[in-house]
Amino acid sequence: MTRTPAAELAAPAPIPPGHHRLSAPPARSGTLKLGVFFLLVTAAFAAAVLTRPARPVFQSVDDTWSRWMGGPHSGPCAAVASVLNWVGGPPGAVIPVGLLVVLAVCGRWRSLLFLLTTYGVGNMAVVHILKFWVDRPRPAHPLVRVDHGSFPSGHTAGTALLVVVVGVLFVPTARRRGWWAFGIAVTVAMMWSRTWLQAHWLSDTVAGATTGAGTALVLWWLFTPLLSRETDASPVRATDGRPAGHED
Repeated sequence: MTRTPAAELAAPAPIPPGHHRLSAPPARSGTLKLGVFFLLVTAAFAAAVLTRPARPVFQSVDDTWSRWMGGPHSGPCAAVASVLNWVGGPPGAVIPVGLLVVLAVCGRWRSLLFLLTTYGVGNMAVVHILKFWVDRPRPAHPLVRVDHGSFPSGHTAGTALLVVVVGVLFVPTARRRGWWAFGIAVTVAMMWSRTWLQAHWLSDTVAGATTGAGTALVLWWLFTPLLSRETDASPVRATDGRPAGHED
């Protein structure tokens, strides 16, 4: 059956093998469900702490894990934990700022708005509201300077949030599975470091991961129409960064 000129204009141009678009593809149907599930997990942990502030139902698990993280606090573990503490703290803001600069230079303004909104809502508003609302005391002797409220872990929330955002905006769809595996490993490492430094209970870090990832996934779903328009308008690039059709 012969295609009409109108159908040819309406159909998107095929992407040659070995090429991909640099903008984010639409979120899949399960993205919203997974994001809401993560946020419900956070809500369940928060409710447990608010119901029994002195000793939540999972406090025995937190206490056991805290004893396992009792030390000695030296050697390579101390170096790794110190780096992660820096990355997840205020100095680590250079990472999202750097991503914003890259998006601005590339003219990806819709992606920039998504990153700015997600980081502001997830890492600033939601985490800090939960900290002041739940008001859970931290472990007795944290090894680093900490702010108010142990629940949820802001370091872990920020890490999980950035893993999702970077995966959405900068990782080609074909390579996403590997990126998610790497991102989970980095998030787990951050969870370990916060408990090893006695800055958080284990449950605080779990809630931090679900808060950051859940917020980013829900906002990805909400931003899908905007990001899709940017994807449709973006040029096709080769996987090595050269324009399609470029020859040496």
